[in-house]
Amino acid sequence: MQLHVSTGDGVPIYLQIANQVKHLVAAGRLSAGEEIPPIRVLAQQLVVNPNTVARAYLELEREGVVIKRHGSGTYISDAGSPLARKERLKILSERVDALVAEARHLEVGTEDLVKLVRERAGTMKGEV
Repeated sequence: MQLHVSTGDGVPIYLQIANQVKHLVAAGRLSAGEEIPPIRVLAQQLVVNPNTVARAYLELEREGVVIKRHGSGTYISDAGSPLARKERLKILSERVDALVAEARHLEVGTEDLVKLVRERAGTMKGEV
């Protein structure tokens, strides 16, 4: 499981971790019953405090995305896959919030930001 965190995007690191795991589940890259890395291992990989990873895992457990098996590890739950459309939109909303905040910081207006998003989406579809 390959995750990336950024200290500069305005989203707490534990939420970045949780959102990325949810995204991987929604995309089918993590399947029900699949084990995710132990807290300390993921903390070392991401160079973050283990408490941050523990908080992300707790959030995922509360949302039913993962289950903990005492002494065995943390696994993607049967209910965690696939994520409902509502959850996918929630994940994207958090990313959009960070993007809008960054655009404001850079003094880029909403119209220019929307235009840029449309252009990038067109580029990704090969519509340029």
